[in-house]
Amino acid sequence: MARWAGLLSYDLFPTRLRPMSTSALPARRAPDSFAILLMIGLCAIWGLQQVAIKSTNVALPPVFQAGLRSAIAAVLVWGWARSRGTPLFRDDGTLGAGLLAGVLFASEFVCIFLGLTLTSASRMAVFLYTAPCFTALGLHWFVDGERMRRIQWLGIFVAFAGMALAFADGFLHGRAAQSPVLTGVAGDALGVLAGIAWAATTVVVRATRLAHSSASKTLFYQLTVSAAVLLALALALGQARVETVTPLAMVSLAYQAVVVAFVSYLVWFWLLTRYIASRLSVFSFLTPLFGVTFGVLLLGESFSLRFLMAAVLVLTGIALVNAPAKRVTV
Repeated sequence: MARWAGLLSYDLFPTRLRPMSTSALPARRAPDSFAILLMIGLCAIWGLQQVAIKSTNVALPPVFQAGLRSAIAAVLVWGWARSRGTPLFRDDGTLGAGLLAGVLFASEFVCIFLGLTLTSASRMAVFLYTAPCFTALGLHWFVDGERMRRIQWLGIFVAFAGMALAFADGFLHGRAAQSPVLTGVAGDALGVLAGIAWAATTVVVRATRLAHSSASKTLFYQLTVSAAVLLALALALGQARVETVTPLAMVSLAYQAVVVAFVSYLVWFWLLTRYIASRLSVFSFLTPLFGVTFGVLLLGESFSLRFLMAAVLVLTGIALVNAPAKRVTV
């Protein structure tokens, strides 16, 4: 553990920008036990975020909430990078890719929030979590070391099937609540676009000069751009306002900004510098399952045998994707 603590200290928060060469970066490899534990922890954090968003909605409209979260986290990343001597504004050729990643990151949330006004949350979850499938496709095409074997493709679709099963009731009956039908279709399409934007963000980070940048700088790009876009959208939609302020809502916003957008995303981008991204992204199928679990434990929501079966499928898919291969480094 001490060895990994040292790696985290140096690689996650480097004191200087690394040279723009592949030799300067550690070889990407299949996730080991440490990376797997980190990913499970991240998915739990992201799953709990769903509960936090519901708790904060009473005080802040969703788009304004997301914009504030990104803005607060961006300030935290700037302060942390400054304290560590990590340059965020040095001209290293990453500006174009960084802005693109930021726009994609913001687009994901725009599609989610707009889509939720047109379709059910369950249907949105199913379409949003097509993202690992699109991620695997994009990395397979653009990054040689991310090519997947047949058994891994099977794992991707088994995990997706499990996630879809978990939300089957809401998916099948959610459209019935939408009127007219074309409105529901538009909401579903926005869910798919959100998944594509999420996947494209990961591909851009992995396949461009950002792959050679620090995790802090990569995250700073995404947070600053998304904060600007989301806050502007909140103003345009008339959502830039504060409703009833409660202690729980403020704690939930702090959780989203500090724990999710700052700490967990920084760890995620560090993982992308060391491990094969397609094998990491499949773990994100656990996120909605954690969300349902926390909903049961904290909000008293219902639990079913179908959900347990879905969890087994997701775990099976993850195991297939991360099955040992002869060549696991990039």
